[in-house]
Amino acid sequence: MKLLLNDEEIDRVIEMAWEDRTPFSAIKVQFGLSESDVVKLMRLELKEKSFKRWRRRVHTKASSKHIMKRSSEISRFKCSRQRLISNNKISKKAY
Repeated sequence: MKLLLNDEEIDRVIEMAWEDRTPFSAIKVQFGLSESDVVKLMRLELKEKSFKRWRRRVHTKASSKHIMKRSSEISRFKCSRQRLISNNKISKKAY
């Protein structure tokens, strides 16, 4: 995986990966990174303990990180309490 992301974009991908409601497909649309690319990025950028905590969290909440496995009750990819994020190309796109 060759990353062509700047530090700000890497930080945003990490933030999106930690968010329970943000599906991997949203990261793919905005940054062109597949789920496996996100996992590799997280492994490179996080401390080992943080990476393991994130993987455990994604594994237990995987249904919210994958659009097809999501509950029909979840119609947004971000929390309603989350501020609007500038430079987020798909912040208003409905899934």
